[in-house]
Amino acid sequence: MIAFLTGRIAEKGLSYCILDVHGVGYRMTMSTSSLSALPAEGDGVTVLTCMHVRGDEVSLFGFENAEEKALFEQLITVSGVGPKVALAALSSYAPASLVEAIAREDVAVVSSVSGIGKKTAQRIILELKDKLGVPDLAATPAGVAADSAVEVRDVLVAMGFSAVEATTALRSYDGAPDDTNGLLKHALRRLGGGS
Repeated sequence: MIAFLTGRIAEKGLSYCILDVHGVGYRMTMSTSSLSALPAEGDGVTVLTCMHVRGDEVSLFGFENAEEKALFEQLITVSGVGPKVALAALSSYAPASLVEAIAREDVAVVSSVSGIGKKTAQRIILELKDKLGVPDLAATPAGVAADSAVEVRDVLVAMGFSAVEATTALRSYDGAPDDTNGLLKHALRRLGGGS
């Protein structure tokens, strides 16, 4: 398997780039975010790659960073999700945003990707949620009323914190289960580096 390539960018297209590695041109399909991060044609670059073999077809996919490559490799393990659909997902959402949507079990966000229907989105969530090692953002922390948790989580996200940070901050709350203000203060203390 080809793990990465270092060379000079010979050509950039809408969904691919050709990397000249010592006179051999490697055509790699890439997400729009990875393509936009590439330097100009003629410049040198190292691109992480994943080679995909299906029947008699061999394809090479390129990635700007290890996070994107790892998520691509996880996505293509899900039945019904091929490399093109996985790249469409990575072109639609940054890896962290897509992982967050999976952790929140947000079928609407996952199914908004071209080529992913509701059933496939549910399958992605079911199969990848545990593999990605993210906290369960759909669960309500112990000792907290579900309505309060949702309300405070939404406020924290609106303030600019990620859903993962917000959910983690709600843990270890020992106040009244439905005290939204107390829960918000507790979460902000935790996010600010307090206890």
